[in-house]
Amino acid sequence: MTAPGRHETLRSLLGAWALGACPREEAAEVARHLADCPECAEEAGRLGAAAAELTPDEPLDLSATLRRQVLDWCLGRRPAEQPIPAWAGPYAAESAKLDALLRDLGPAEWQEVAELPWHGGVQRWRPAEVVCHLTAVDGYLARTVGLPDPLGGARPPVVGRRPPAPRVPEQGGPADVLDRTLALITAAGGDDPEQVRRRWRRQSRALLRAASAGGDGGAPVDYGFAVLPLRDAFLDRAFECWIHGDDIARAVDYPYPPPAPAHLHRLIDLGARILPRLFAARRAQPVPAGVPGRSLRLVIDGPAAGEWLIPLDGPGGPAEPVAEMALDGLEFCYLAAAHRDPDLIPVGREGDRDAIRQVLHALPLLSRP
Repeated sequence: MTAPGRHETLRSLLGAWALGACPREEAAEVARHLADCPECAEEAGRLGAAAAELTPDEPLDLSATLRRQVLDWCLGRRPAEQPIPAWAGPYAAESAKLDALLRDLGPAEWQEVAELPWHGGVQRWRPAEVVCHLTAVDGYLARTVGLPDPLGGARPPVVGRRPPAPRVPEQGGPADVLDRTLALITAAGGDDPEQVRRRWRRQSRALLRAASAGGDGGAPVDYGFAVLPLRDAFLDRAFECWIHGDDIARAVDYPYPPPAPAHLHRLIDLGARILPRLFAARRAQPVPAGVPGRSLRLVIDGPAAGEWLIPLDGPGGPAEPVAEMALDGLEFCYLAAAHRDPDLIPVGREGDRDAIRQVLHALPLLSRP
């Protein structure tokens, strides 16, 4: 039987192997010890045994799926280095998952071009440029929690060409997001991709430490075109880590799983809560007092299943919906990221077809570069 202290050390080593930071020989020793542990025999023992079967000249890159399984197990089972509030959990998991992908990229893969669709078009960036984008947008949260903005205190200059004008006039701020990204890409132009990764990872960990410092996450984060409480901004960042990690993974043909069901449910909830604000902002005139509005019942299928009542005429819609729309949770998120066509996505429909179409075509407007 493995002693408790030794047991935890070995589990950490197995996680290190999953991230490519532990030699193959050390992983084999971990497998032998953990296979005898009743607590880990079913999971870590199985995964560790597979690691032990690798031949000395077999590169770990051939076992990306296996490494992904080990990392998921370690993230789900090992005690956190520092406690974080529940609302920061999805960001902690998705930033760690993205970091694992980036650590696996070879020199040629850093040169691949990822396509990042959004409702205003498509950005085509190499992985290091995508990481610069994440770093730049994370800067909005950094300023809120008292951390340095990666672009400094001044508003960044306009670098390059602005994106097409958004189709939602009230959302005029994505241009500022792109300006920040292009400014950081220019500033990091001579940096090695690994430097870019480390800079982003240091910032993401600092954000999590700040989240752990206390508070209910209610501090306002000003994106310029929208203001979200810090707890929702962390969900927004988790969503973007996942989506853009998936964009990079598709470009380099890397297995990249979706968020855990509980985390995915939180991301869907954020989108469902923001939609009524979008509808209210797009209405030419507010609904007169005393006039009943409309709402839609959103039914999400799959591991993140749930139901939401979405007011279509601004917050405060009626209890009875005029339509019901059912779709898979992952498809809902991909549509919100403008990675799906609202006219082609598989969806169950009942009731007012115009109301359903309104929601389907509004969801991609939540996306930004």
